[in-house]
Amino acid sequence: MGFSQAVLVYVMAYYFKVASGMDSPGVFYLISYSILLVTLLNFHKIIKKFGKSATFYFSFLVKITAMTLLIILGPSPLSIVALIAYIIFANLSWVGLDNILESLSIDRMSGRIRGLYLTIVNAGFVFGPFISTRLLDSFDFSGIFMTILLLDSVIFIIALIGLRNINHEFNQRESVLELVKRVLKRKNVMYSYYTSFTLHFFYALMVIYTPLYLLSLGIGWKDIGIIFSVMLIPFVLLQYPAGRLADKEMGEKELIILALFLMGVSTLTIYFINSSAVAVWAIVLFSTRIGAALLEILSDSYFYKRIDGGDVDIINFFRTARSVAYITASAVSVLFLFVFPLKTVFLLVAAVVFSALYPAFRLADNMSEKEAAKN
Repeated sequence: MGFSQAVLVYVMAYYFKVASGMDSPGVFYLISYSILLVTLLNFHKIIKKFGKSATFYFSFLVKITAMTLLIILGPSPLSIVALIAYIIFANLSWVGLDNILESLSIDRMSGRIRGLYLTIVNAGFVFGPFISTRLLDSFDFSGIFMTILLLDSVIFIIALIGLRNINHEFNQRESVLELVKRVLKRKNVMYSYYTSFTLHFFYALMVIYTPLYLLSLGIGWKDIGIIFSVMLIPFVLLQYPAGRLADKEMGEKELIILALFLMGVSTLTIYFINSSAVAVWAIVLFSTRIGAALLEILSDSYFYKRIDGGDVDIINFFRTARSVAYITASAVSVLFLFVFPLKTVFLLVAAVVFSALYPAFRLADNMSEKEAAKN
């Protein structure tokens, strides 16, 4: 699933630009994630009615249908609708898989379990940009969409076989407002929510605008593919060791603070770089993903130690951080770029990353196995 998503994610903004003729594709992300947010806030009701695996299957099937339409339609207004549907249901399928994984997890091993899970997923992301940019260069978007369709079809068949007996149901009856009130009372969950929001705000603007900025510097798609593949290596190298370290030695809090600091400083440096050298951009973007890789696993590990498999509604609420971040990032960036040049987006991203340091310092740390043994 990681490879399938990565083949598309870094050329998605360019597709919106080609299909719509608009220079700023942020409005389409705004629409996509606004719909996704509303859906996620009510997702626990769907899981309650149909169960976890059935909901996952349905989301994945709609995603495959949307990709089929993208192949048939070609760049057009209707294909934009299909791509928006793909974004929505791709995210819902990830949330569905999250719910299944949490129901099978042990809290004290959350760091290792989430670390291994994210390492496997992100191994696919490393090769995705390299493949997608070459497909785009050689076969246009149809080559990318056909590759994704084939991959998703295989994954769907494997999921049908492997997850068919996992259909845990969720029985809690609660309105969206009651859910929000309950989550707001859990301060550590909300602090963790903001760090997750920050991570996805970073992803949103970096995914949308980094390829466009590199293209404006005269860097071609093949070189961008190389840069992005190098950039994503930290997600494969660091996440399992970081999760294991948080479980066994020191908890997540200190590492979350370190991750935010690394992300903020490295993102800030992008504003001052005007080079078009592939090696320079590979190194700079690699450095931004060191902090991002750490924050992704540590934020997840911290959160999942604070809840259990029965908290489907809270898991779904936590996953709205991505939607809220993309909505906010898309809306702010569209307005921001009316006034400022493209490269100032990186200053905006750095400022938001640094803002997450306050809630990170306020987190109550989870005890590691080493600390628990001393007590």
